[in-house]
Amino acid sequence: MASDISSPTPTGDHTKRERFLEQENTRLHQEKVDALKQRASEQRYQHSQDRFRTVFENSPLGQKIIAPDLTIRQANQALATMLGFEHPDQVVGRRIQDFTHPDHLDDWQRLQEQLWAHKAPSFTLETCLVRQDQTSFWCQVTSVLFPDGEGELGYTTLENIAERKKLEIQNQRLYDTQETILQLAAHDLKSPINNIVMMVDMLRANPSVQDIAPSTALQEVQHLLTLIERDCAKANTLLKDVLFLGQLEATRLEKYRIDLGAFLDEQLGVFRVSAQEKGIHLVLNLPEKPVYANIHADKFGRIVDNLITNALKFTPANGKILVTLQQHEGRTRLVVHDTGLGIPEALQPRVFDKFSSASRPGLYGDTTTGLGLFITKQIVEQHQGKIWLESQENEGTTFFIDLEE
Repeated sequence: MASDISSPTPTGDHTKRERFLEQENTRLHQEKVDALKQRASEQRYQHSQDRFRTVFENSPLGQKIIAPDLTIRQANQALATMLGFEHPDQVVGRRIQDFTHPDHLDDWQRLQEQLWAHKAPSFTLETCLVRQDQTSFWCQVTSVLFPDGEGELGYTTLENIAERKKLEIQNQRLYDTQETILQLAAHDLKSPINNIVMMVDMLRANPSVQDIAPSTALQEVQHLLTLIERDCAKANTLLKDVLFLGQLEATRLEKYRIDLGAFLDEQLGVFRVSAQEKGIHLVLNLPEKPVYANIHADKFGRIVDNLITNALKFTPANGKILVTLQQHEGRTRLVVHDTGLGIPEALQPRVFDKFSSASRPGLYGDTTTGLGLFITKQIVEQHQGKIWLESQENEGTTFFIDLEE
C-alpha cells in the first residue's frame, strides 16, 4: 500500500498568501473605483466645457477671453460681427487696443490695472470701439478675472450700447440748452423785478397814494403793495439760486486756509437777528482751539446760509438751532442741528436733488426753490467733502458736513 509522502503547507504561509490576495483585491477594487471617479470627473468637466462653449459661442453679446497683456485668446461670433469681421478667428491673437478708439485707450489701461495689478474680481466700463470699416460705436464692457493654468485670464462681455448712448448725448444736449435758456431768462428777469420793487417803493411814498380815502381803501392798496413786494422777493430768491447754479462750474474754486470758527461766527451774525425775531435760540458751539480749513469763502458761506435759512424755516418759536464745529477722526466736521419739524423718511433720499420734490413751505410762509440743498451738496463736493443728514419727524433735523484737512 503506497503511502502519501507530500508534506502539508505551513499555516503561516497560507495566511500570508490569503492576506496578499485580499490586499491585491482591495487595491484592484480601489483602482477601479478611482478610475470610475476619474472618468466621471472627466465627463463632468467635458459636459461643463460643452455647456460653456455653447453659451460662449451662441451668446448674443460679444464674448472674449483676454490675457494680461489684453491679447484676445478666444472670441465668439457676436464679437466678430460687432467688430465687422466674418469669423472669430480674425480677431483672436490681436490686442483689444487694435479695435479701441484713440480717445479711449486709457479705458483699457484702467481695466488692465484693476484686474491684474489690483486684483479686482471684476471691472465694468463704457468705452468706444472701432469696427473694421473704421466706424465707431459705444459698448459696455464687463470683465471677470478667473484662474487658468497659465495664470489669470479675463472673461469679458461686450454689449453694444450705441442707441442708449445716442439718447444720453441727445438728452444731455437738450439739458444743456435748457440750462442755458434758464440762465439767460433768469439774468434778464432780474432788472424788471428790481424795477417793480423800486416802483412799489415810489408808490408807497407818493402823496396821491397817501391821500387815498377812505382809510380802508388805503389799507387795501398798502396790502396789495406788500403782496407785490413779497412775490418779488420770492422771484428774486429763485433767480439768485438759478444764477448761482450756473456759476458753480464756471467759477474756478480758489481755496484759502482760514479760521473756520471765526468765519462761522461772522456768517451767523445776520441770522441771530432773524432767529431772535422768531423766538428761536441760535447757538454756535466752537472748540477751544481754532480749526483751520481750506475753503472758498463766498461759496462756503452759501453752504452756511442755506443750512441756517432752512433750519429757521422749519423750527418753531422756542426751538433751538445748534451749529457745532469739531474735529472728528482726522476731519473737520460742521454740524447744524435744529429742533424743527423734521423731514419725513420718504422724502429724505431726495432732499439733495435739483428742484427737489422734497421741498416744502416753511412754518412762516417761506417758500423754497428746491435748489438750496442741491447747491449746498455741489459746493461741499467741490471742497472734496461729504454731506448727509439725520432726521426724525417732529424731533428735528441734523446736517453733517465732513471736510478733509
